Amino acid sequence: MLGEYPIRGGGAQDISRSVEEAVASGALQPGQLLPPIRELAAQLGVNPNTVAAAYRTLRERGLVETAGRRGTRVRPKPATAARESLRVQVPAGVRDLSMGNPDPALLPELGPALAAAARRGDRTPVLYGAPAVEPELAARTQEFFAAEGVPDGPVAVLSGCLDAVERVLQAHLRPGDAVAVEDPGWGSLLDLVPALGLRQVPVTVDDEGPQPDSVERALRAGVRALIVTDRAQNPTGAAIGAERAARLREVLAGHPSVLLVEDDHGHGIVDLPLHPLAGSVRHWALIRSTSKAYGPDLRLAVLTGDRLTMDRVQGRQALGPGWVSRILQRAVVRLWDDEAVAPQRVAAAYGARRNALLAALAERGLAAHGVSGMNVWVPVPDETGAVARLLHAGWAVAPGARFRIGTPPGIRITLSPIGTEDIEPLADAVADAVGPAPGRRYE
Repeated sequence: MLGEYPIRGGGAQDISRSVEEAVASGALQPGQLLPPIRELAAQLGVNPNTVAAAYRTLRERGLVETAGRRGTRVRPKPATAARESLRVQVPAGVRDLSMGNPDPALLPELGPALAAAARRGDRTPVLYGAPAVEPELAARTQEFFAAEGVPDGPVAVLSGCLDAVERVLQAHLRPGDAVAVEDPGWGSLLDLVPALGLRQVPVTVDDEGPQPDSVERALRAGVRALIVTDRAQNPTGAAIGAERAARLREVLAGHPSVLLVEDDHGHGIVDLPLHPLAGSVRHWALIRSTSKAYGPDLRLAVLTGDRLTMDRVQGRQALGPGWVSRILQRAVVRLWDDEAVAPQRVAAAYGARRNALLAALAERGLAAHGVSGMNVWVPVPDETGAVARLLHAGWAVAPGARFRIGTPPGIRITLSPIGTEDIEPLADAVADAVGPAPGRRYE
């Protein structure tokens, strides 16, 4: 009993759901203390490990927090997107390098493609019962993937990468299952996984992507799924090369029942080839978003995978939104046909800024990472201090806490808003921010 609210359940999932429903209804208030594990276990007639597992799930979902002997409390502001709250507040006059957006100057004009797609829709409207995927889009997607060594599979269209990841995970996993994720990795994904009731198992990353030994340890520990980024990894810019891909495929082949999810959002903004891991296991999915190359507001990603996974994803989509607008799908086909994005030119633009900043930081004795994409990751000894000092110097960067689970502190710098003239001042500011804080000396 907690006040007037009885926590119920005979299993971890039931107990965590009971608490979550109470928080949502207001029966449990922010800051309210939950019963100690052994006390609640005795009340419910369950093993203390069951209550501990329920509390762990609630912590991972951002609903409660534990402070040692002071117990477990409902979070002051229950969160479903805890890492998003770590964004920097950017004052007027400060250059914002924290948001991870593409450079608008490198995005194509959408008007002509959207107008052409709308006119076609006026002539032949898409009605209920029509295919969910534009046939031309499916054919072009399969051509692209086949040329890059991706196994043949059905094509689905989702509302962006995160939508696709969520649907793939839900097609195979259940609350409490463990998922291996990159660390550091995409903050939104690190919010999504616990929001689905899944447990995160961090996998370390270097410039070539997930480290095989770390992946092997996670797989041996019993994770049910592995999520990897093929190119332009957020936040480190890592890209999986041929040798690393071969090693990861070898590791995965020893665990054929694991679900593999590949995120290739870097397509269109990088000039490095794709080395897919797909086909190493029975159930897999590869997602390619249009957001970075064509603009975040398109909200469109193509997905392929093994037939069982795709059947489940498409079946569930049909019972929900049904489909992503065929007008948007036709617009994307038009953009592809018109070659509205020149990947080599876009990759060169981001690469010039990235390499210049990496070189400037190296000259100042700072190691940083950024093999591909639009971000640079800088390890720092004091993350909070570095972000604050950079903000004071006129630069807003993303705190590494948005992307980290267990890796050391760092900051992410998005290069989209800067030009070559900004490289030296920015590097000076980063070097000053990373160094020891000025202070008074006491004898």
